[in-house]
Amino acid sequence: MLNLYCDESCHLENDKEKVMLIGGISCPDYARNIVYKEIKKIKKKYGISSHTEIKWRKVSESKIEYYEELVDYFFDNENLNFRVVIIDKDKLNHQKYNQTHDDFYYKQYFYLVRKFLFEDDVNVFIDIKDTNSIFKVNKLKKILNVWNQTEKSIKNIQQIRSHENSIMQLTDLLIGAVAYTNRGFITSNARIKLCDLVSKRAAHDLISNTNYSTHKFNIFKMELSNE
Repeated sequence: MLNLYCDESCHLENDKEKVMLIGGISCPDYARNIVYKEIKKIKKKYGISSHTEIKWRKVSESKIEYYEELVDYFFDNENLNFRVVIIDKDKLNHQKYNQTHDDFYYKQYFYLVRKFLFEDDVNVFIDIKDTNSIFKVNKLKKILNVWNQTEKSIKNIQQIRSHENSIMQLTDLLIGAVAYTNRGFITSNARIKLCDLVSKRAAHDLISNTNYSTHKFNIFKMELSNE
């Protein structure tokens, strides 16, 4: 059984951000408690409370070694794998495909989850964002199970609070690095340094597709046309 800890960045249709991302880290259910303990040890090493969230927006020069170690921990841990779907929102044309932005949002979750369903049964965990989250969970359950054509199944989809789950927080960190690079930001030396480390460890740039078979750090950049 795989647990998939999902997060998203700038998924709203009119938030004036060009790039939308949905990503997740997978971890075998039997390994999750070990991962929690090891991340807790890293926090303790740097004098950081176990209750302090790992977040991309908190990356700074004063804590760069801490965040670099978290990135290295992800890449060195054979139980953790990452996939992200990247969408250029300037090219969205929902009218052409007779869909709403919400419909499109759920399709992207399908593209995220589908790859993991070729490996094992999956539990999907998503971050609680707002009061509509429970509606999203119920609709996502229905859509993913209808579209799923693998022999594996989605056992459960549920909301969790990201500040209570360190693997979810690690997802936020990796999505943040991919988002920062794809938006062309150069506002922080610490963040640029962390993006460079992620790219180096992935042996791939953060703005183009990896091979579908790439397991550790998988990028799927949607090819869209707004015509």
